[in-house]
Amino acid sequence: MDEYNKGSHTVCDIKYHVISVTKSIASRLRELIGQGCEARGITIFRGSIGKDHVHMFSEHCT
Repeated sequence: MDEYNKGSHTVCDIKYHVISVTKSIASRLRELIGQGCEARGITIFRGSIGKDHVHMFSEHCT
């Protein structure tokens, strides 16, 4: 994670920590988060979906 994302006019290193409530929809939520992140070029480094919340460490640079 020591690398920076570089564009033609940008250099960035943005990290997000997302926590949300799941209410027992873990498998569908995992699928939707994966699809959404892939479509937006977001890399998920680590994550876990518990019975009542989600932790996700991700990175995105535009």
